[in-house]
Amino acid sequence: MNESMMNLAVDYPLLNMFWTMLMLFLWVLWFMLLFRIIGDIFRDDDLGGWGKAGWTIFVILLPFLGVFVYLIARGRGMGERELARVQRNEREFRSYVQQTAGGGSPAEELARLAELKNKGDITAAEFEQAKAKVLA
Repeated sequence: MNESMMNLAVDYPLLNMFWTMLMLFLWVLWFMLLFRIIGDIFRDDDLGGWGKAGWTIFVILLPFLGVFVYLIARGRGMGERELARVQRNEREFRSYVQQTAGGGSPAEELARLAELKNKGDITAAEFEQAKAKVLA
């Protein structure tokens, strides 16, 4: 090894490397928390425009104090709003899947099957089998 590499290893011991990695991890964690809070501010429908502007300015100008005050004042609501958003997205997804999968009434299914049979896309036996499944 050359001498500059050896000096670097001596000048930067293992404990300093550990502390540097810890600080980097905490720095990334801090930004994740900051962005999550800013996202929560803008997604909250109960908070008015001035409230959103006030919280955003507070969190940006005084980041440590702003984040801690926001977590104390509105932290419980963050989880509830996130849960409500996830449940709403799940309902919308299920509704979309049911709508596009053709989960209509049996009469609509039978009409669709009869149209397929008339076009010649399915045979009479396949039509009877599908009809029995719809009526079951």
